[in-house]
Amino acid sequence: MLYKINRQLEKWMPVITPISVVTGVLLADKLLALTFLIPWLFAFMTLTGSLGSNFSSLKGVIKKPLPLFVIILLLHLIMPLIAWLVGQSFYPNDHLTITGFVLASVIPTGITSFIWVTIYKGNIGLALSIILFDTMLSPFLVPFTLSLFVGQNVQINVMDIMYGLFFMVVIPSLLGMLTNHLTKGKSVKAGKTLAPFSKLALATVVMINGAVISPYIKEFSVKLMLIALTVFFLACLGYVIAWGLGIFLKRDRETQVVMLFTGGMRNISAGAVIAVQYFPAAVAVPVVLGMLFQQILASLFGFLFHILDQKQAVKDHFSATP
Repeated sequence: MLYKINRQLEKWMPVITPISVVTGVLLADKLLALTFLIPWLFAFMTLTGSLGSNFSSLKGVIKKPLPLFVIILLLHLIMPLIAWLVGQSFYPNDHLTITGFVLASVIPTGITSFIWVTIYKGNIGLALSIILFDTMLSPFLVPFTLSLFVGQNVQINVMDIMYGLFFMVVIPSLLGMLTNHLTKGKSVKAGKTLAPFSKLALATVVMINGAVISPYIKEFSVKLMLIALTVFFLACLGYVIAWGLGIFLKRDRETQVVMLFTGGMRNISAGAVIAVQYFPAAVAVPVVLGMLFQQILASLFGFLFHILDQKQAVKDHFSATP
């Protein structure tokens, strides 16, 4: 029954996420008191997602290290630089919004990218390796990049952000992989059993984050619409660049799938938690708006990849036919 519920929740996540944001805004007065739960709920989500991983997954990077370096460069330097430039161009005096754009771009790759890699038959071992390595490096890379681009305008407590990422992402990931190792893979079943509760925890986190930013999005404004369009543009650009890099480097189809999703998706929930916990609420607005597009864009670019892949397969078939 839990497996069926989880499949339904996965199917409806693109709908559940915006509903959760709206619910958080409408029930802000009641939900603000629950802000202290956010790091704990997120740590539970990360632990649940890591129960299906093991340390042997890291071997994928040793065999093919180039995609890892390229994706980390894209996630933690190229896209934050583009986000900063776009912010400076269109919001030159709004340092908090610029910080939100950079934060939405610099957070580590999304754990859910693994699901999309699996759906489109990518290199699963490589995907897990990139997710795990990027997760472990994020407490160091995220504060450093934020300080580099926006530290002169917004006060950044580097140690607090590092601690938050270790508590919410790194330690639960290591505990999940260690549990998998000690139980010789039996924890995978526990991860699947807990998966629907993890989805509900995500919806709760999104609701509480929505409550925190409610003063900024309760009333529709031209600025809010422009911020949403900017976030959407930056998210699309991440997918396009990641996909293009895979083609430029002449990677095989399975590796291109991995680069597309790990380079395009973000652990946007972690970014929202960081924004809410360690920055003024205005910084969280672009990040939380990014939640609205995450799964929809993954579905869209996956569909586009599939269409072009099918066309290429037909072309290769006819070119190989005597």
